[in-house]
Amino acid sequence: MLFRLTAVAAILVVATGCGGYSSSSPVSPSATPPPPGGASSSVTIPVGAEALGNRAFMPGDLEVAVGTTVTWMNTDSVSHTSTSNATGWNSGIVPPGGQFSFAFQSAGTFPYHCAIHPGMVGTVVVR
Repeated sequence: MLFRLTAVAAILVVATGCGGYSSSSPVSPSATPPPPGGASSSVTIPVGAEALGNRAFMPGDLEVAVGTTVTWMNTDSVSHTSTSNATGWNSGIVPPGGQFSFAFQSAGTFPYHCAIHPGMVGTVVVR
């Protein structure tokens, strides 16, 4: 009986410890939640993205207005990142089915890549 209680307790501890992870919206210090009612746009990371190079982010070149929140959605079966080539943002690991959002507050051209698969590249142009 004691063995069963110990086994049940161990399972509960493991299950509880794993319950805090959410693969649908990983948190990153760089992540900026979309403002209520603000402009938004999205970029899809398709299946097989690591082999697509400059077509790995769809669209590869995105043009938005200042203040727009862009959300990268990973529809691939492997993890990716959205990482600014300069100081800007870093999504951290975005797991399959996950997403990352960043609000662009200034005009400019912002090239980015996947830190896991550096051949995956894209650009956000903010006007």
